[in-house]
Amino acid sequence: MDGNLLSVDSLVVEYPTKHFRAKPFRALTDINISIKAGETLGLVGESGSGKTTLGRAVLGLAPVTQGTITFEGKDISHASRKDRRALSRDLQVVFQDPYTSLNPALEIGDILAEPLSVQGKSPTEAKRRVRELLDQVGLPSDAIHRLPREFSGGQRQRVAIARALALSPKLIVCDEPVSALDLSTQAVVLDLFLQIQRDTGVSYLFVSHDLDVVRHISHRVAVMYRGEIVEQGTAEVVTRTPEHPYTQRLLLASPVPDPDRQEKRRKDRHELLKAQRIEAAASVPA
Repeated sequence: MDGNLLSVDSLVVEYPTKHFRAKPFRALTDINISIKAGETLGLVGESGSGKTTLGRAVLGLAPVTQGTITFEGKDISHASRKDRRALSRDLQVVFQDPYTSLNPALEIGDILAEPLSVQGKSPTEAKRRVRELLDQVGLPSDAIHRLPREFSGGQRQRVAIARALALSPKLIVCDEPVSALDLSTQAVVLDLFLQIQRDTGVSYLFVSHDLDVVRHISHRVAVMYRGEIVEQGTAEVVTRTPEHPYTQRLLLASPVPDPDRQEKRRKDRHELLKAQRIEAAASVPA
């Protein structure tokens, strides 16, 4: 092993197109990232940049055309269904929408007990673990007998986090886990992610379109644009002194609660775009 929990090397993901003669659509090109134990890598980019596709490739939900994905030193790029089931103990996911990712017909206790039962835990063991999980994410014990619709968006996301934690994974892929929440609830859920990491040592691949969010939670940040990583480094450096023009635009596009600062960001972003267009036009040969 190279000391990394997860390594993605020279990854290419392509999807076939409808016309048999057309070239495949390339969603990811030459992706290289790594995550160590207990570390959070923030993966940031606008919609369509490929960040969710990368998360899906790690989870085995997107095809790997070239390159490798290594988890704990083992190549999982083309893992079988059986191997993926075994991997679920150590590799989990939290999706964007906490309501659609939870079975609306099941009580919370049953939702959290399901992965435990699949892994062979007895009903008694599962019930004890479910209560531990609810306490870990700050939900009352009587949530066991309630349905997802009885909770707020932030509470449902806590349930989704608890389900991901059920088997004590080593890495959780978090796909825009706070983007459907209001700003105050986002802050609470982000602090929960941080507390869980401190308590358990779990690693996160944290996907977001918001640089301010990944700055708050990440140790390192990788910026994606049109299926490629255009900038990568520590969260402090990338989010405060970005070098790539796309990262600079993302930073200026992040919302802030202060109207004056928000207006200044809007003007700065407009000026940056204008300057970049002029620079691009000047570089075109006459």
